[in-house]
Amino acid sequence: MKSEVVYLNGRFVAPDQAQVSVFDRGFLFADSVYEVIPYYRGVGFRLQQHLDRLAYSLRAVRIQADEDWAAILDELVRRNGGGNLSVYLQVSRGSAGYRTHTYDDSMRPTVFACTSPIRDIYSDGAEQIQGYNVIVTADLRWRRCDIKSTGLLPNILVLQQAREAGADEALLVRDGLLSEGTSSNLFVVKQGVIYTPKRSSEILGGTTRELILELASEAGIPYQEVDIRPEELATADEVWISSSTRGVMPVLTIDGEPVADGQKGPLWHRMFDLFTRFQHRLMTGEA
Repeated sequence: MKSEVVYLNGRFVAPDQAQVSVFDRGFLFADSVYEVIPYYRGVGFRLQQHLDRLAYSLRAVRIQADEDWAAILDELVRRNGGGNLSVYLQVSRGSAGYRTHTYDDSMRPTVFACTSPIRDIYSDGAEQIQGYNVIVTADLRWRRCDIKSTGLLPNILVLQQAREAGADEALLVRDGLLSEGTSSNLFVVKQGVIYTPKRSSEILGGTTRELILELASEAGIPYQEVDIRPEELATADEVWISSSTRGVMPVLTIDGEPVADGQKGPLWHRMFDLFTRFQHRLMTGEA
């Protein structure tokens, strides 16, 4: 189901009335950044953390855009009926009126946002959550993965590779180390400890990744941010991936081989419960 209303450069309009120049640099060069923010029952999930990351990406690529993002997105969600929606927000550098590699600060950014329905995964219960099957493959992306850029062709190609192999996601390897998934962060559990790749310019600092570490700290679950080699997956007790719209998801098979016994693990069940409680507090105004 598509958005009934989208936002474009200060106006809320029907999708067929939203028009962007063919010379927009987001279209020509992927000269743009984006965020995907879930709203549950009309409430933005980790909204400020998403907007902080948007500000980081904008600074990193030198796009000057200063809007009341929360007000825009809240209103867009309201106009699309509220409830459980995923909001896509993209900010491009704008258009010079012709194709040119160079730019200057006189360009006016193009700001676009739309919504799509999502399921409230936290109300389903852990037993309804389907585990993921993943493959491990080379990381083809550029070196600034900390910037949430719309230049996603490598991610798309690798995800298609996973789908053609009968998998749901791909875990990426660069210089002999695991980084993350095509649109997710990675966690490996061994002997009750959660391990996740260290923050760097080569992984995206996921808002849900940070929440998982916060919840683990509050619950006294040990975790470490470390280098992880692909061969370590074979001896993992559990493997998870996370993203804002999927939450924390168990990985059941890697390259066709089961993770441990191929079932959702006990620590994942505990983390899912912590997530559920956090989500309830958020939607009731307690968090």
